[in-house]
Amino acid sequence: MTVYTASCTAPVNIATLKYWGKRDKSLNLPTNSSISVTLSQKDLRTLTTASTSSEFTEDKLWLNGKLESLESPRTKACLQDLRKLRAQVESSNAELPKLSTYKLHIVSENNFPTAAGLASSAAGFAALVSSIAKLYKLPEDMSELSKIARKGSGSACRSLFGGFVAWEMGELTNGEDSKAVEVAPLSHWPTLKAAILVVSDDKKDTPSTSGMQLTVGTSDLFQHRIKEVVPARFEEMKKSIIAKDFEKFGELTMKDSNSFHAVCLDSYPPIFYLNDTSKKIIKLIHKLNELEGKIIAAYTFDAGPNAVIYYDEVNESKVLGLLHNYFSKLGGWESKDLTKLTKVEIEGTDDEIYKGVSRIILTSIGEGPQETNEILTI
Repeated sequence: MTVYTASCTAPVNIATLKYWGKRDKSLNLPTNSSISVTLSQKDLRTLTTASTSSEFTEDKLWLNGKLESLESPRTKACLQDLRKLRAQVESSNAELPKLSTYKLHIVSENNFPTAAGLASSAAGFAALVSSIAKLYKLPEDMSELSKIARKGSGSACRSLFGGFVAWEMGELTNGEDSKAVEVAPLSHWPTLKAAILVVSDDKKDTPSTSGMQLTVGTSDLFQHRIKEVVPARFEEMKKSIIAKDFEKFGELTMKDSNSFHAVCLDSYPPIFYLNDTSKKIIKLIHKLNELEGKIIAAYTFDAGPNAVIYYDEVNESKVLGLLHNYFSKLGGWESKDLTKLTKVEIEGTDDEIYKGVSRIILTSIGEGPQETNEILTI
């Protein structure tokens, strides 16, 4: 039996300008454009092996060792689009095996908790699309492939690029202009770092998809956000990235996180993604910036309570010095020379704040999907 195989890894991305709300649910077309930072795959990644054979009798997916259903309309849409592109390749060369007609076996694993607000679906669908595109030997235009990944999970389209990425919402009803594009590569600002405080690695109370629908349908603030706030902020944030202006980038990032959670709270009934520990971390970062007299650290929270704190390497001593002071009892510090950190204390901070955090992930920005020789088997 001939089995064709390809493997790819794909990264997590964390939005600094949030996507929240859909104008078309089936195509995952957003109500606003967004911007994200791709994180290093050394710390957070999905690895996916895609295989196909004329002997396979049905499409199958194994995620983290467990057989999962492939009946989701989103996954079906991705596979259909990829097979269509492969069929076009085959039509131009009669000698190619008809892989587009074969069933697929997909084996995938994350090295981080699934559905915990750490963008697992983004990395997952980006890895799925990338591995099958490699398997099918499709022409590589990452923006084109991003339109397929978008149908699986909206934010997955941004995980098709490294560095800094914009998801342009587009205007067409068929979604052909709703795609991810590179704002700047990893090499443009390689000193940007991130510390992730995993406040909860449980599944979210309100899944992102249903949360978005509730917000779009009930929040009065939502229309103001997508029409007035985000379009201007989208252009400002791109400029701050190109200029490597951390203060402006940090201010916009924190304001947009707050704006996103405000429309969640304005939904009816309200959606609570932040918890008490999240709020204490927000206060801690603002106090640090006040102490410095400028923004040297910026928090952002996706649809979950986990904090992602961005900082430039030039300020690592102080930013990590603050975090180590309060979260030193947690794992995740092994990669850092603690003697180089400056102890920073903020008066009035709860000394037991660390009890609300399960672990720390110290990471940096990273590359987009990568082909690998590592093969996952059932």
